[in-house]
Amino acid sequence: MTTITRFESGARMSQAVTYGDMVYLAGQVAGTVVGVGVTAQTQEILAEIDRLLAQAGSDKSRILSTTIYLADIATFAEMNAAWDAWVSKENPPARATVEAKLAAPEYLVEIVVVAAKLPA
Repeated sequence: MTTITRFESGARMSQAVTYGDMVYLAGQVAGTVVGVGVTAQTQEILAEIDRLLAQAGSDKSRILSTTIYLADIATFAEMNAAWDAWVSKENPPARATVEAKLAAPEYLVEIVVVAAKLPA
C-alpha cells in the first residue's frame, strides 16, 4: 500500500501532499510581500515552492505541471520576469497561466505545482 504523507496540515488543507513518487502542492500565495508588485510576489512564492518541494523530497527540476493564476493577466510579463529567472531551463514543466479572481484582493499571483519526487 502506498503511503499518503501530508505536510504543514491544518483543519482545511495541507501545504503539500505526497503519494508514491508524486508531490502535490497547494496553491501558494505571497505572505510577506502582499501589497507589492507581481514580480516580488512571484519571487516569494517560488522561494516557498522550493522550500515545500525540498521538504517533500523533490526540487524544481522535477516539476511536471504548474498552473499560475494572475489577478490581472496584464501582469503576465511581470510574473514571467521572476519565473524565467527561477525555472529549470533544462527541465521546464508543462504550464498554464490564467486570469482569475483570487481569494483576497492583495493576492496578485497564486501558483499550483505537481512534481515527482527525487530518486531514492
